[in-house]
Amino acid sequence: MYRNDHYGPIDRFCAKHPGFGVPNLMMYMAIGQGIVGLLDLFTRGGLSGLMMFNGAHILAGQVWRLITFVLVPTDSNPFYLLLSCYIYYWTGQMLEREWGTAKFSLFYLSGVVLSALLGLAVGYASIYYINLSIFLVIATLYGEMQVLFMFVIPIKMKWLAILDVVLILVDVVQFAQMGVWVFALAPLASFVNYFIFTWPFWSMKLGFVRRRADPQVINFRRAQKQAQKKARETGGYLHKCAVCGLTDQDDPNMEFRYCSKCDGYYCYCANHINSHIHIRQD
Repeated sequence: MYRNDHYGPIDRFCAKHPGFGVPNLMMYMAIGQGIVGLLDLFTRGGLSGLMMFNGAHILAGQVWRLITFVLVPTDSNPFYLLLSCYIYYWTGQMLEREWGTAKFSLFYLSGVVLSALLGLAVGYASIYYINLSIFLVIATLYGEMQVLFMFVIPIKMKWLAILDVVLILVDVVQFAQMGVWVFALAPLASFVNYFIFTWPFWSMKLGFVRRRADPQVINFRRAQKQAQKKARETGGYLHKCAVCGLTDQDDPNMEFRYCSKCDGYYCYCANHINSHIHIRQD
């Protein structure tokens, strides 16, 4: 196991502000887009017309569009609308569990802000590419995980991600050839946001950052053996979460991990390994 020689400003901010963000953010986003999409069926798209991003209308005073465009669905077909909302919710929940609420909320907020800024420059922005970037992050972290494409065909996440990127690039090229630069530039903000938050992964992958073994991580095996010895001697628990106090006796199915960012051998349950405040001795 390895770690970077230092942690970036994003991780430091999230560690210092664990209460930042909105828990289950993508659940609210998916519900909001579903409601707007269903109401569009009765207003013939009139509600989305009032909420979608339009640079000219925003500059004319309709500033609410800077926020409401995130709730405008990208598909008017009821079946595909509900399917996309489910996928957004599923991928968002998965990434929030991996990163924690603070980092995931910051990622989504950053994507919205960058898309809005680009939209003011070119006149158009869409939530589609922000939501797609969530899937791309998941595919980056879990590239070997298999999912059922169209609920039937097993395929690895990384191949789906590559397919999505290729299709987006094809669209960009086609829009550019047609001279519709507004749509050709629309994905740019989301891709920039994706690389900002996954740069530690890519910097390691591409060899830009040298890795060194963390002595604290190396000694985790020693800590594990000491904990096992103590459990055998006392007949007590083997692992105990430093946040909530849950032990492996309380929940034998719970997964416990040691945190390499804390000073010392502190154990955390799966619910708090990504959301606790790191313990420092200095």
